[in-house]
Amino acid sequence: MSSHVIGSRHRKVDGNIKATGKAIYADDIQLPGMLHAKILRSPHAHARILSIDTSKAEALPGVRGVVVGAEMPTRYGIIPWTPDEQALAADKARYVGDGVAAVAALDEDTANAALKLIEVEYEVLRPLLDPLEAAKERELIIHDYNPRQVEKKGNISKRVDLSFGDLDAALADADVVIEDEYFFEGTTHAPIEPHCAVAVWTEETNDGPGLLTLTSSTQVPHYLHRELAKVLELKQSQIRVIQPALGGAFGGKSEPFDLEFVVSKLAMKTGRPVKLLYTREEVFYSHRGRHPMLMKFTTGAKKDGTLTGVRSKILIDGGAYSSFGLVTAYYAGQLLTGPYAFPTYAFDATRVYTNKPCCGPKRGHGSVQPRFGFEVQLDEIAEKLAMDPIELRRKNFIGEHVETVNGQRITSNGFLQCLDAVEEASGWKQRYGKLPRGRGLGIAGSMYISGTAYPIYPNEMPQSGVMVRVDRSGVIAVHCGASDIGQGSDSLLQYIAAEELGAPLDAVRVFSSDTDLTPVDLGAYSSRGTFMIGNAAIEACQKLKAQIQEAVGEAWEVKPKSVQLAGGMAMWTQDTSKSIPIAEAYQLAEAKFGSLASTGSYRTEKLGGSYRGGTIGASPAYSFTAHVVEVEVDEETGFVKVEKIWIAHDCGKALAPILVEGQMEGSAYMGAAEAIMEVQGFHMDTGLHRAPSLLDYKMPTTVDTPDMQSLIIESNDPKGPYGAKEAGEGPLHPAIPAISNAIFDAVGIRLRRTPFTPMDVLTALRKQREQAVPQRVPTSVPPTAAR
Repeated sequence: MSSHVIGSRHRKVDGNIKATGKAIYADDIQLPGMLHAKILRSPHAHARILSIDTSKAEALPGVRGVVVGAEMPTRYGIIPWTPDEQALAADKARYVGDGVAAVAALDEDTANAALKLIEVEYEVLRPLLDPLEAAKERELIIHDYNPRQVEKKGNISKRVDLSFGDLDAALADADVVIEDEYFFEGTTHAPIEPHCAVAVWTEETNDGPGLLTLTSSTQVPHYLHRELAKVLELKQSQIRVIQPALGGAFGGKSEPFDLEFVVSKLAMKTGRPVKLLYTREEVFYSHRGRHPMLMKFTTGAKKDGTLTGVRSKILIDGGAYSSFGLVTAYYAGQLLTGPYAFPTYAFDATRVYTNKPCCGPKRGHGSVQPRFGFEVQLDEIAEKLAMDPIELRRKNFIGEHVETVNGQRITSNGFLQCLDAVEEASGWKQRYGKLPRGRGLGIAGSMYISGTAYPIYPNEMPQSGVMVRVDRSGVIAVHCGASDIGQGSDSLLQYIAAEELGAPLDAVRVFSSDTDLTPVDLGAYSSRGTFMIGNAAIEACQKLKAQIQEAVGEAWEVKPKSVQLAGGMAMWTQDTSKSIPIAEAYQLAEAKFGSLASTGSYRTEKLGGSYRGGTIGASPAYSFTAHVVEVEVDEETGFVKVEKIWIAHDCGKALAPILVEGQMEGSAYMGAAEAIMEVQGFHMDTGLHRAPSLLDYKMPTTVDTPDMQSLIIESNDPKGPYGAKEAGEGPLHPAIPAISNAIFDAVGIRLRRTPFTPMDVLTALRKQREQAVPQRVPTSVPPTAAR
């Protein structure tokens, strides 16, 4: 394989139009006669809807349509086994911000005025805002429409209880057992672009039924397509979903939202295009972000550092609806079993409904929180054993081409190289435990999936499809349903087509995310893009490549395999002076075979354990990451400054190093933000959001962002496209525990709750002084070198 494109540093295919403001986002769309919609949202966290009177709103000049939940009663959900949402709440509002009615008017001001005229009679119920309380409550059930939920589950959304091996015996055999509680605060995605959707309904004609065209800032066009058909009672063939340019998502747009159903229904009722743009406050209340988790870990180890067993018990605050919650409960345990070998393991994860905005998948879905607690606990074990924390992690490396204790297949594994890279780059051996008080280093590692082995709804069809067409002009058109949400999947398709077919990058056009024009791809979630669309694209391109080589070889009277396509030319490998422009090669192939087009698909192998839930967390490949973080702790103010993060990530093969580095650094940034600042917090009496704006919701600015160094590790996975694995979510995980561990190295306090606020630091330092805890002596240096 020629690597003149793959592995080289190139601009993103959409970089120019985004940088110059030419990209068309959903809110840029303006159509003749377009109406603007707004949603009336519940002011109560928990209330039964007794009646809705929209007559005054309908009579307001400029209003063209009104819709309520009773008009779209079908319950839906991204996971087909847990459909518990309605497009607009018809029976109950389950959190402050739950939509109950919507208006379409000539402009937003009129629509907002109309909302104030809608009269809703509520029976206000006691809100359940504490997951511990909600889990115990048996009389007040949030989803009381479901008899099974009332009788058997109460407010439990999902419980997973799995064990592997004799854990009690393993812990009894351990020389050291550490047990402690950890808490991860909820956080949200905060993409720069709010959710937006535009619907157009074309009435039925003699030629066929009506057609709904929805343009939405979604990251899962295919799943949205399915749920629209279900709720609106249309055939899937009557719906077209288009994803335009997207201004960030991070998991926050990976399922259907109320606005998409609302604009569709209003377009059908009014016969006019309808647009709805969320306010920033609505983005915060729509949420689907990181679940708060209360975690208890128990870990045993021998004197030499070998782990004997791990027990995990986790309470998950799910918010008002299921979302991806069934998967979250599994991921909280299933994805912890690497990069370290667990001889025995058990986890008990319970997701609970509460009257707060629904939690869902945020970058690193389900596994960021447990990884925080466990990696901090590993450092506690290292301290107890007087062992270097990196050496403890090396000691327990699981290896490659192995199976985890819970039955997940690991292929390539570059975790040891990740540890080596951050150890050397950070000067760990020379600096850990030796910096002045107030400065410290911390380490953490992680493992993450490269896509899920199974689609969200059971079927035997491919998870990803790509269609490639070669024109005699030399232009290549690549069609794929993949969702580029900023991670660069469109660019990846361009690079692969150029690599395989020898075309210049500017001759490759990518058409994506249109359910009428592109083959199905399931969407941008679970870090599936590179692995799945990459393999599908290679398959499609290589079919065409073989035809082009055959046609040129026949014309030159040489073997087809001796014809190389690269750099805009077709050439003979034995004498490269024998060459023609690539467009001429395409013309020879078209003359021989007719119009040049092909398709490629990615089908996942059957993977995972044979037990119930054993397939959840199964992936065709896993990425591995290690971070070293350097922090400075101000003991007077309690302020923690993250100075630098060294990020080593095993991505298999960096197909586009610039994009990989961007994903690594973006992930580490988000992890550091969650560690130091972010809180998706609510008033525990009313359910109101404490900070539903970018002014009040704290995130690092450029001034607060630490220096970062990306260290790409390539383990060349046997299943990945050119050996590649994911790079978009895995690199987030270690940042948070590494910061906690660095704070311990700096000032000797263990922070087991996020975020690490100045108040928490000062409280811990005060307790340290009150308990007269002896100054920690770093285990990696002799006592005389201690601070």
